[in-house]
Amino acid sequence: MSKKITEIRSILQEHSQMLRNAVPLIASENVTSPAVDEACASDFSHRYAEGWVGQRVYAGCKYIDQIERKCMDLAKKYYSCIHADVRPVSGVMANLVLYNAFTSENNGKMCAMPIPKGGHISHAPKYTSSGKPIFGTAGTVRGLDIKYLGFDEKNMNIDPEKSAKIIREFEPEMVLFGASVFLFPHPVKELSDVAKEVGAYVGYDAAHVAGLIGSGYFQDPLREGADAMALSTHKTLPGPQHGAVLSNREDLVELLKSSAFPALFSNHHLHNVAGLAVALEEMLEFGNIYHKRVIENAKALAEALHERGFNVLCEHLGFTESHQLVIDITNFENSVGLGGDIERILEEANIIINRNLLPWDIREGRHYMNPGGLRIGTSEVTRLGMGKGEMVDIADFFKKLIIEQKDPKKIKKDVADFRKRFQSIEYCFQKDTQAYEYLKFY
Repeated sequence: MSKKITEIRSILQEHSQMLRNAVPLIASENVTSPAVDEACASDFSHRYAEGWVGQRVYAGCKYIDQIERKCMDLAKKYYSCIHADVRPVSGVMANLVLYNAFTSENNGKMCAMPIPKGGHISHAPKYTSSGKPIFGTAGTVRGLDIKYLGFDEKNMNIDPEKSAKIIREFEPEMVLFGASVFLFPHPVKELSDVAKEVGAYVGYDAAHVAGLIGSGYFQDPLREGADAMALSTHKTLPGPQHGAVLSNREDLVELLKSSAFPALFSNHHLHNVAGLAVALEEMLEFGNIYHKRVIENAKALAEALHERGFNVLCEHLGFTESHQLVIDITNFENSVGLGGDIERILEEANIIINRNLLPWDIREGRHYMNPGGLRIGTSEVTRLGMGKGEMVDIADFFKKLIIEQKDPKKIKKDVADFRKRFQSIEYCFQKDTQAYEYLKFY
């Protein structure tokens, strides 16, 4: 074995060891089961299957078609929809499918959320209103003119009244709901009729909340007025990194299909389609209880942090209805710093979170590299078997590190001891073969 390969293996092993001793609280991450990992490591990883199932450009796709068809069927079952395209290789690509289908290139118009108020970079224009480059996906790739929806900062949600006025005045081709900072359901019901008034399609970016929605929580966009839903598959839906597009409108199926292939990609990532099929089957089996506990844990962690002196947003609304919570940490600026500083302190103790812009950060002169907020998610710690009691323990770590300013190296040892009890993945098939038997692959 070459020295370089040995080095690569060593780095991968060190990463795995770090994670086994860490408390992972990144809201956009999760952990895949052994069965999903096994499927993703299959021979599919280096095969080609351009096109739709049964209409491939390549030969040798008989079994690939079977898996992809199974994956589509499982997605349609999980989300109670008539169309599921599991070819997009990411959530961003899934969003681009919606942009292709529902907007005009270079002179198209869309309403969405700005990044500081929860929107994703894939929702963003090429330039800010002041002309400063931002190079958001929607503007750079599709050339869209973006008008931001109104936002209620106190309630951390889209403001229906202000947004209705904006939609009627701007007359977009598409109104996009969904966000990366996503504490509460968006007003899809309230605003979908307004979008239809001006002839706009309604899209929903479910990247963060896809698992919650599939398991019957949070909200139900396809029944609330969304024409199509785009999602990534590795956040609250604990599959491999991939994407999907869903719809309940029969008249849009061919448009959505052609807006994906050949418009955006040639071959898609077939091994991740196999892994996604397993993950969907796991969520059909375990998702209802898993996602119930994800939300319970998010609420419990928010309450515990609040009780320890952290300014967790939206106390008056119960903090959150999703897998996320957001903390305004500007009161610690003079003692330990802002979001980037606190992110580094927590990482030194092997508590993995991400800094996050607050809606008011930009106007108060703060930057995304060191913003005023933290975004915390409970999807992964829940899948590791942690419950509401452990959320209190995690809040104690935050207090020791940020309020009491204890040595992160000492707390790191305590974190490792805490994590020793949570080394298996729950809410999944415990053996590789269980998933295969359930999916009837052989």
